[in-house]
Amino acid sequence: MTIYFEKTYQRSFGTFPLKGRDLHDAIHAAAKVGYRAFDTAQMYENEAETGAALKSTGLPREELCITTKVDIANFSEEKFLPSVEESLRKLQVEQADVLLLHWPTPGGDIKLSLELLQKAHDQGLAKHIGVSNYTAQMMRDAKSIVEAPIVTNQVEFHPLLDQDKLLAAANETGIPLASYCSVARGEVFKHAIFDEIGVTYGKTAAQVVLRWILQKGVSINTMSTKPANIQANFDVMDFTLSSIDMDRIEGMTKTGYRIVGRDLVPYAPDFD
Repeated sequence: MTIYFEKTYQRSFGTFPLKGRDLHDAIHAAAKVGYRAFDTAQMYENEAETGAALKSTGLPREELCITTKVDIANFSEEKFLPSVEESLRKLQVEQADVLLLHWPTPGGDIKLSLELLQKAHDQGLAKHIGVSNYTAQMMRDAKSIVEAPIVTNQVEFHPLLDQDKLLAAANETGIPLASYCSVARGEVFKHAIFDEIGVTYGKTAAQVVLRWILQKGVSINTMSTKPANIQANFDVMDFTLSSIDMDRIEGMTKTGYRIVGRDLVPYAPDFD
């Protein structure tokens, strides 16, 4: 069982695009309600502030699961490991709990970046390693390239997007998925079905969406600066959606609403 499937870490607090006081206060609010997994990235330019905020919570280091991601600008022999070491200095830790490749290498040749990720693991810079925004075929290729277990592929995952091909690849390769844009940046709230289902369970539309993701076998990343929402996003382990409601929500994946594509990220791969 990987760290991403341990109950404590199935719910991760994302830090993008937070900085400054907003980031500090949000991390403290998240820690107070029980979050112990926190997600950042070199690209977010907030690793130092994230590290300082986590340090100031007073939480023991061994309770935390800190994930960061290597920017594609550092996917070279010269830059990769030094950039990871710099991330660790900023985060004020000796080792990342999970180190991800933020994107596949532009052009599709993922071998070198994966080998460098393996090297970071071998040198003790990362306890666990993973990838992000990988296609199903890239997941299969990564499995054959990397010796260390790949603990996750962090991808856009919500009920308005069909990710069945990635889920099938996750089952095939043993690489679990983790979600970002878990409530489709608010787009789910335009669809009444989530509120309607929520009434049955005494839960909000957002909680229904997050629970659906968890029951699909995918861990969740959420972000908010509002303490009430941070609490609500965390409180999704005390109910279970029925198979009927799971199927009703599944029907919404035909919406085909993708947030992160080439119009937003020019170097994004051809997603499944």
